[in-house]
Amino acid sequence: MVTIKVENLIDFIAEVFGHAESSPDEARRIATYLTTANLAGHDSHGVIRVPGYIRWKNIGSVVPNQTVEVIVDTPSLAVLDGKFGYGQTVAPVAVKLGIEKCKEAGLAAVALRNAGHIGRIGDWAEMAAADGLVSVHFVNATDSLLVAPFGGVEKRMSTAPYCVGIPRQGQDPIVLDFATSIVAEGKCFVASLGGKKLPNGALIDSDGTLSDDPRLLYGPYTPDGTRDHTRGTGAIRAFGEHKGSGLALICELLGGALTGTGATGANRRFANGMLAFYIDPKVVDPANFFDGEVTRYTDFIRATKPVAGIEEVLIPGDPERRTRAERTKNGIPLLDDTWVEIVNTAREVGVSETFIQRATS
Repeated sequence: MVTIKVENLIDFIAEVFGHAESSPDEARRIATYLTTANLAGHDSHGVIRVPGYIRWKNIGSVVPNQTVEVIVDTPSLAVLDGKFGYGQTVAPVAVKLGIEKCKEAGLAAVALRNAGHIGRIGDWAEMAAADGLVSVHFVNATDSLLVAPFGGVEKRMSTAPYCVGIPRQGQDPIVLDFATSIVAEGKCFVASLGGKKLPNGALIDSDGTLSDDPRLLYGPYTPDGTRDHTRGTGAIRAFGEHKGSGLALICELLGGALTGTGATGANRRFANGMLAFYIDPKVVDPANFFDGEVTRYTDFIRATKPVAGIEEVLIPGDPERRTRAERTKNGIPLLDDTWVEIVNTAREVGVSETFIQRATS
């Protein structure tokens, strides 16, 4: 395990993308969003993604320095085409436009199609909440067949994230952000590198056997080998049986089909689609009842007597806040294999040994 200071990690990852055709602004933006995912404890969406992003860039699946194209633009609705640009470049544009329209109309919807991997969806809910807005996000990923629908054993859906953000006056927002599978694919990847193990029964094989072994998803692999989810015989399971599977279907249809990205399918170019709704509580609730009621009810939930073995009852966002504070103070821990793969990628794109050494100083 290596532990790297936050600013050092951002500088280093920005240097990697700067050597891989991204502008200085884009390189630092990607580095910042990936690092803040690690800060929040979502290592599956953090800098572990760097080698994969560079591979996507090299084969043309993602295009550096893209400018979003506006397809539809009304006072309360927009459809944007990310043109396969990095998600950390095109997604903030879509969210910013949603915020602007919501501030004008009280309610807005923005569909983003053909975006590169947009990372931790909670970032976009937090962005809207910082402007005082509630937001709801439905997301899918084309060519990302990973999840078996309820009652099935074959990959038919992406991990199809769903996210809701609720602002709170003078406090961090409530952010519910999860894959509609038992685990995100990134967590399978982390587990395959020796990280936190998967929950029992997170995966299902073609014969219906349940497992927690990442090899079921990726097939045989070596410690430093690539992870290809098309090689495995199994799939990730949807959470909550028919309920999670149903929500995943909705994310595919709204985040994928409705945005124009397309629902998940085989042999398609990878892209994220996101349909997001934005609501201004000040317009819905001019008497300002909402914020006080959110505080009352979350306090009521937290006061629940915990079950044996659990210290306290939490609400969405609590774990992230605590992890963010701890890692900001002490640095971001990375598995040795993860760091080696990132460093090898840095060398491949031409980052100097001096800069590599500086990251861990």
